[in-house]
Amino acid sequence: MRYLVTGGAGFIGSHLTDHLLAQGHEVVALDDLSTGTLDNLAGATGDSRFQLRTGSVCDAAAVRAAMRGVDGVFHLAAAVGVFTILERALDSLRTNLHGTETVLEAAREAGTPVLVASTSEVYGKNTALGLTEGADRIIGSPLTLRWSYAEAKALDETLAYLYHRELGVPTVVVRPFNTVGPRQTGRYGMVLPRFVDQALSGQPLTVFGTGEQVRCFCHVADVVPALVSLLGDAGCHGQVYNLGSSEQTTIGQLAKRVLAATGSASEIVTVPYTDAYPDGYEDMQRRVPDCGLAEQRVGFAARHGLDEIIESVIADRRARVTT
Repeated sequence: MRYLVTGGAGFIGSHLTDHLLAQGHEVVALDDLSTGTLDNLAGATGDSRFQLRTGSVCDAAAVRAAMRGVDGVFHLAAAVGVFTILERALDSLRTNLHGTETVLEAAREAGTPVLVASTSEVYGKNTALGLTEGADRIIGSPLTLRWSYAEAKALDETLAYLYHRELGVPTVVVRPFNTVGPRQTGRYGMVLPRFVDQALSGQPLTVFGTGEQVRCFCHVADVVPALVSLLGDAGCHGQVYNLGSSEQTTIGQLAKRVLAATGSASEIVTVPYTDAYPDGYEDMQRRVPDCGLAEQRVGFAARHGLDEIIESVIADRRARVTT
């Protein structure tokens, strides 16, 4: 098979690219390299079955050219990270909305199945234990920029659903919950690699807010095979699937586990949201998924525990410092 991965030089996209190549497929990656890097594709570069196209998903001509001759599309390209969304809110909104519509329209023209990566952010401030795909969205004011990403991704989901329902495009939507692992950077607000970098460099681990916020972290190696299975199963088309772990931890506990795993003598300090983020930030206290639908349909399971995940990120960040 031949696949297009938009955002192929990004964290999840590069792992997906490696996975597809390992399965014997051909991969075309489309990335504007705004947040993705060529280093992430070191394992794919030089493989005759891999092609990198530098361009934006908002460029219809670039998307059509990249999609030519492919059997399926994984649309992962997006403006991501809290800092990116707050500092470049308008550009982020345009990328996340127009980019998805551009990809879906090209897929309609080509008759190509598409997996659209959404986000657990669409649930907003819903703190229910075990969020199902049909759970209500609880979103703050549209004037609070924190929620512009969630709004855009929710509209992406609606676009994917309507392209399937009204235009017959085979689409499937996934909502990842805090996917982490090697290659992820803390530069754009991702908490685990940021903690690890701070611990390894002897800097204080900065916990934003109280540290009592509850999150669940899932290893990218568990998420990527599920993406392939969901796109390849025609029975999944027109549906939405959560992908994540049910192992809960508070952000404060996560910081302590990073210190223990690294052996760092760094201290943990709490930083008020008002000092950590630009205006327009609001947080949620708990986000825990129910991934029963993906488990039943394609056998998805979060097989990596949090301690193993932390160790994998530590190994990756240490290797980057020494190379």
